[in-house]
Amino acid sequence: MGAGATTIASAGAAISIGNVFSSLIHFVARNPSLAKQSFGYAILGFALTEAIASFAPMMAFLISSKRDPFT
Repeated sequence: MGAGATTIASAGAAISIGNVFSSLIHFVARNPSLAKQSFGYAILGFALTEAIASFAPMMAFLISSKRDPFT
């Protein structure tokens, strides 16, 4: 169950990262003068999405563990 939850979360993160950079490409194609500034925002979005994806295995291990982690 933990592996399935981690896989689903990783797939969601991959889709989100694809959306971030797809939006970046569309934005730069429409407004090339702001390419450097928008790239910084895209990297920030990538980092936040990856942070959520890295929390997924930790939460899956906590959920699938047999004992209560807070005792």
